[in-house]
Amino acid sequence: MIEDDVLFGRQVPLEGPPQLPNVVAQPAIKRVGQRQQCQRCWQWLRPQDQLPNGTWYCRQCLQMGRLTSQHKLYTISEPNRFSMLAKSPLTWSGQLSAQQRTAAQDVMTQMRAQHNHLLWAVTGAGKTEIVYPALAWALQRGWRVAWASPRVDVCLELAPRLRQAFQAITQTVLYGDQLEPYRYCQLTICTTHQLLRFKAAFDWVIVDEVDAFPLAMSPLLQEAIQHAQKASGSHLYLTATPDERLQRQVARHQLTVTYVPLRYHGHLLPQIQVQVTWQWRRRLQRRGLPAVVLRQIQHFLTERRPFLIFVPHVADLVLVERALKLAGISGGATVHASDPERQTKVQAMRDQQLTFLVTTTILERGVTFPGIAVLILGGDDPIFSTAALVQIAGRVGRSSQDPTGSVICYCQTHTQTIRAARGMIARLNWQGRRQGGQP
Repeated sequence: MIEDDVLFGRQVPLEGPPQLPNVVAQPAIKRVGQRQQCQRCWQWLRPQDQLPNGTWYCRQCLQMGRLTSQHKLYTISEPNRFSMLAKSPLTWSGQLSAQQRTAAQDVMTQMRAQHNHLLWAVTGAGKTEIVYPALAWALQRGWRVAWASPRVDVCLELAPRLRQAFQAITQTVLYGDQLEPYRYCQLTICTTHQLLRFKAAFDWVIVDEVDAFPLAMSPLLQEAIQHAQKASGSHLYLTATPDERLQRQVARHQLTVTYVPLRYHGHLLPQIQVQVTWQWRRRLQRRGLPAVVLRQIQHFLTERRPFLIFVPHVADLVLVERALKLAGISGGATVHASDPERQTKVQAMRDQQLTFLVTTTILERGVTFPGIAVLILGGDDPIFSTAALVQIAGRVGRSSQDPTGSVICYCQTHTQTIRAARGMIARLNWQGRRQGGQP
């Protein structure tokens, strides 16, 4: 028998009506005027979105399980069945810097005023820790909170940190391939796709890496944030590289904003070094890597410094892996978005069981590997946007024990995108120097 808390603030398709009080049912596909609208993702169906028997279905949220006009969605209004706490639930033992404390207080002020807010902080500024005081305040008062991200990797890295920082708070992690069943918890860590399952559930929604794919390109997921939060709720966006849409919202005063131009340890961002490397792809297709790339890799191996090699396309992974083997270089692995062993490989890299990863842009953000260096092969490929290059560079120097490191971009052409990424890093570092940042 289904428990009532499974339906709190959620829209759940069931085969039959549950025998529970306060349950509200609605058709999964609803006729509005002359059109059909999905009530889970609120997208309009197209005339061809019909099964052979004439039943309507929604293809927009099909990956969440098929919904048809024969289904109903069941929900119970969110009751916030959580106790008020006598003291702060924050068990994190770290200390915020002066810059972080100022930003944390601003985030707290905007959250308590129920303003939608943007925390615009450079990579490695400690965005997660900056949010802790406001999150502790919300949880202490019995609020239900979601911390969402477009990337599974971000959620999986974030979950143990939040579990350690708020040990007395019930938490659940939701993503597409999870094996554990859903649990009603005060703090939900999830991919933005999972927000489609919620309706007016959360008092506060924190959206990490808000400019990342696919959220930045998806009106559906952007709308999911609005529907998942209560009418009285608000959301906080976190990013180091806000896109034009977010910057316009700030300029129009639709979003309040907090700026953090300096990393938590006070060191500046690593600048991207550019090395023009002619015909690197032709060389790669002939089973080799350019000598300048191999020399740099050998240097990292000699220093025992772990490193990431970013490539533009999944098809490049096997070519680079083959070239490295022919050069006698081992100890690494390849990883991409659809890799079934992706989470295992990333964890192995964190645990120092691997020396390097050859990766697509899937690891451009949201993951931290201490002491890492970065090589970008084909940085002039259109797949590497300005934001992606800045985020990739931000993987380096995140640790206070090792706050510097190399970011080397190999390309055939020094493109406008590369120049823009270097320019963004230079401007952020200029602001950082004004606040006493160290090289």
